[in-house]
Amino acid sequence: MLKQRTLKQIVRTTGVGLHSGRKVEIVLRPAAPNTGILFRRVDLDPPVDLPADPLSVKDTRMATTLDRDGVKIATVEHLMSALAGLGIDNAVIDVSAPEIPIMDGSASTFVFLLQQAGIEEQPAAKRFVRVTKPIEVHEGDKWARLSPFHGFKMSFAIDFNHPAIDSTGQFAEIDFDSTSYVKEIARARTFGFMGDVEALRAAGLGQGGTMDNVIVMDEYRVLNQDGLRYDDEFVKHKLLDAIGDLYVLGKPLLAAYSANKSGHAINNQLLRALLADETAWDIVDFTDDAKAPAAFAHAGLSIGAATAF
Repeated sequence: MLKQRTLKQIVRTTGVGLHSGRKVEIVLRPAAPNTGILFRRVDLDPPVDLPADPLSVKDTRMATTLDRDGVKIATVEHLMSALAGLGIDNAVIDVSAPEIPIMDGSASTFVFLLQQAGIEEQPAAKRFVRVTKPIEVHEGDKWARLSPFHGFKMSFAIDFNHPAIDSTGQFAEIDFDSTSYVKEIARARTFGFMGDVEALRAAGLGQGGTMDNVIVMDEYRVLNQDGLRYDDEFVKHKLLDAIGDLYVLGKPLLAAYSANKSGHAINNQLLRALLADETAWDIVDFTDDAKAPAAFAHAGLSIGAATAF
């Protein structure tokens, strides 16, 4: 049986919110089977719980933000991506501010933190949301689609019309049956443009952004001295974001995801469209490991875990 997973022990870290600029501590805790991913604002009295849920996403400007009656936790997508990538079903995340820290701008710090905690299987079947018919959303020339697939694969196309991005890969296609999330996706960083900084900060965004946590570009080139981590880091970061956005569903998907110029808003619209059509999905588990998709069946259920560690 493919089993649910949680952490073996508590781990914590401190960082700065990308948009708020505020110092924040997060504590990742083990959780009981069927808890899902639960964020807890511990700076409030009493603390407020915000479960990962597509219907709780109220703000998608430059990040994915959960909102429960006005209590928010912003920029959850990179941590959610790491949790999905390592196959964590159940965890409680204490947060001391209204935003998850940006760390180095990728999911790699969170992957390291989760690996430090250790991963423990639980006496309950891992449950998947299986897509049974195509669901698609459009916004002009931007779109995203989920299609039936026995596993998890993704494709993404970007088009920024910028020399630094145009010189890299504009399209990525990943089948996690054979590709490691940790090696090929987790280290891809968020990116931004010097020309947008003033407008972002005037809108209360990007207050904590630096070259330590963002790939920064002027009109022509990447300004970070260390350059890029992948030849196609820009489009791979979009895949990293999409993995996190989709995991707000609370369970791993059995589906093929494809997108063109999508972002947090369209990814959330896609999940809402899926949930709204009860004929488009069902919940499945695998009591027989032999019937499980290869993307989740190897070495402990990480995405692409056959080569993850």
